[in-house]
Amino acid sequence: MTTALAPVCATLVTGPSAQAREAAIAASLPAAHGATAIILEGLAPGSSPLDAFAASLHPAPARIAPGCLCCTGNLVLRVTLNRLLRQRPERLFIGVARGEHLDQLRSWLQSEPYDQLLRLTPDLQA
Repeated sequence: MTTALAPVCATLVTGPSAQAREAAIAASLPAAHGATAIILEGLAPGSSPLDAFAASLHPAPARIAPGCLCCTGNLVLRVTLNRLLRQRPERLFIGVARGEHLDQLRSWLQSEPYDQLLRLTPDLQA
């Protein structure tokens, strides 16, 4: 008999800049228990607010190039997400550079196979 694994709690993080989104994630980290995976779209200028957590984050935050995650076919996001989910984090933050198509991204994350692997939580607004 196979026991189903609990879905990973996933939060979409939106905000005006990469710096603001990363600060919002950093502020949420002390409350996050267990392994936390982070996918960041874009690069914060200068140092990242997540640098203070670098030693304790495993897996390390994954960065992908900015571009509409919905319209680009999700290939880079899909590969990155699949790689991180194999490590079975308890929590996942996805920092989204552009919020125009959040509904489509949310819908994609709630379709197969991610509907069984993720439980979307309310968005985090930076």
